[in-house]
Amino acid sequence: MREAIKVLFITQEITPFLPESEIATLCRYLPQAVQDRGNEIRAFMPKFVTINERRNQLHEVQRLSGMNIIIDDTDHPLIIKVASLQAARMQVYFIDNEDYFHRRNILADENGIEYKDNGERTIFFARGVLETIKKLRWTPDVIHCHGWMTALVPLYIKHAYSDDPCFRNAKMVYSIYNDEFNTPFQKNYGEILRIDGVKEEYLSAIKNNPIDFNAVTKLAIDFSDAVIQGSQTIQENLVNYITLKTNRPFLPYQAPDNYTDAYIELYKSIL
Repeated sequence: MREAIKVLFITQEITPFLPESEIATLCRYLPQAVQDRGNEIRAFMPKFVTINERRNQLHEVQRLSGMNIIIDDTDHPLIIKVASLQAARMQVYFIDNEDYFHRRNILADENGIEYKDNGERTIFFARGVLETIKKLRWTPDVIHCHGWMTALVPLYIKHAYSDDPCFRNAKMVYSIYNDEFNTPFQKNYGEILRIDGVKEEYLSAIKNNPIDFNAVTKLAIDFSDAVIQGSQTIQENLVNYITLKTNRPFLPYQAPDNYTDAYIELYKSIL
């Protein structure tokens, strides 16, 4: 059995760049703990405009920036920034784009109305991370996704990027949290997320249904190698979907003083 594991963490939030939350706090300390146990990690999150670049000492990585990602026939420039968490001895990479992330709020406007293009933002974020990893020429053993904004990554890894040397042997882990969104994604989401390798038949979880939190989460489950219950309580129908309709290894909720060891054991079990 291999001694060191290369783990790619993809998350919608990490503290201190964003306020503390269940996801943000776990994704701050889990990568550090995995690294401290002798493993190699990379961590990615969106560069929301609420993140203070000067205070957090973000800077653009020119050699990784510059490509465009086409979504619904529109080019969107991909900008990569990075910051260091000195206490953790780790770097965090940020996916940036003016169209999707330069807003006064993160997921909803000042009136609490969720952005109509949140679905498109998940597409840009997922593809932006994977294209950046290709440029880094880094080959993760495990890709661990946190939060619904990362839900497309398992699908893309298993089909759009399955032949790429960086991802050919990567295993997917998806953590489900009690972080629902309320407004379903646009009706043509299943069309605009498709890229080479992603066939319509793979999208049964979101076909002919409102593309809500449940549907997007089931899509992530369908293409993951293992699933984790990240929150102490999640929707019962999602637990039933995992345990009754799939054969995915499922790790129930783990307390903060235990999750690192439990997660690493799960990583090892699927490799």
